[in-house]
Amino acid sequence: MVGRLYQLKKLRKVCQLKLTVLALSVSSLYAGPVQELDAEHITQTIESQYGERAGKRIRAWFKILDEAKGLQDNDKILMVNNFFNLFHFVDDIKLWGNKNYWATPMEFIGVSGGDCEDFSIAKYFTLLQLGVSEDKLRITMVKATSVNQYHMVLAYYETPSSIPLVLDNLDKQIKPATQRKDLLPVYSFNGRQLWLNKEKGRGVLAGSSSKLAKWNDLQHRLGVERLNQPKIKLE
Repeated sequence: MVGRLYQLKKLRKVCQLKLTVLALSVSSLYAGPVQELDAEHITQTIESQYGERAGKRIRAWFKILDEAKGLQDNDKILMVNNFFNLFHFVDDIKLWGNKNYWATPMEFIGVSGGDCEDFSIAKYFTLLQLGVSEDKLRITMVKATSVNQYHMVLAYYETPSSIPLVLDNLDKQIKPATQRKDLLPVYSFNGRQLWLNKEKGRGVLAGSSSKLAKWNDLQHRLGVERLNQPKIKLE
């Protein structure tokens, strides 16, 4: 395992420029209406940089995108949650040499692993590509009492006032937030807004998500233009 992690770190340095180009090629789907992706180009790029198994993972991801088209949101979130929860949990410091690195979905799929932020981010962007409204999705930072540490999940709101469903890599079953007594919400965000959470399912609007430094760094690597606003860190 140690040897594999070392190889992945070395591979990331060698492939950083090529992966940036790949991120730019898929970033348009995150910045606007759903668009068709160049599956062949993306698959070849991932496979050439991460190997044959990564190619199989990206093909499986495209299969999810194809099979979930036209399904109801509940079916989409179930398929996406189940798919990504097959990936491995690996601490950022071991995988990337950075104690708090937010990987792009392509990086996450490429290495088949990451921490809770990476699981949530990959699910978020995949659901956007499937046409789920951004208004229904919030990446949410919580305090997970079961492991006594901060943790990140993806929340899905059927309506603005509904109790959200929680997509998590710790508890792999999708449940309403009211059934997750082990999660204490701290803050949540999507591509446009930031909320400071006071209780499960609710939050106080706190401005633009561009206030989050890590989110801006991720968006920059995806080639998405950032808003020119002061940055604060919420970690």
